[in-house]
Amino acid sequence: MKATRLEAFSDGVIAILITIMVLELKVPHDPTPAALLKLLPVLLSYVLSFVLLAIYWVNHHHLIHLAHKVDGPILWANMNLLFWLSLVPWVTGYMGENHAPPLSVAMYGGVATACSLSFYLLRRALARHHDDNAGRMSLHGRMARKNLLALALYSASIPLAWLFVPLSLGLIALPAVMYFLPDRRVEALSTT
Repeated sequence: MKATRLEAFSDGVIAILITIMVLELKVPHDPTPAALLKLLPVLLSYVLSFVLLAIYWVNHHHLIHLAHKVDGPILWANMNLLFWLSLVPWVTGYMGENHAPPLSVAMYGGVATACSLSFYLLRRALARHHDDNAGRMSLHGRMARKNLLALALYSASIPLAWLFVPLSLGLIALPAVMYFLPDRRVEALSTT
């Protein structure tokens, strides 16, 4: 199978997830700043999740462009990633509507951890096809280290949610800063 079908399907799923999240944002019936202030936790949860999904979309795009072909393990690794990403709207709503109590933040961290692990597994499945290309294997190694760091941060956010919610949320947001701009080497190799 060509990688373009996998990319198109994944693009569609991520677009639907973002649409679901924005449809969950409710407009206040009271046109006052106080009414908007009450919605701030929901809006901040949405912003965090939108950025998270956007970064997965951008990095997924670059990762899939490294693939010349797609096989069964890649397809299933991609479906695993999409499953965990599909839970992002639910944990976003749960965390925002409840004003980020420890349980909802821990659950958000758990889903973020599962997404990160799934992306790591997808990258590994793709790397199997590049074991004869030193440049691409070096790139996969750099990507793996960055991904494992994000995985560690997300994992640490889970128990920290029970101790100090703001720190836990900071650990969840930190990988977004790390991944905001994709690695230029990935962009260069994905066009060759």
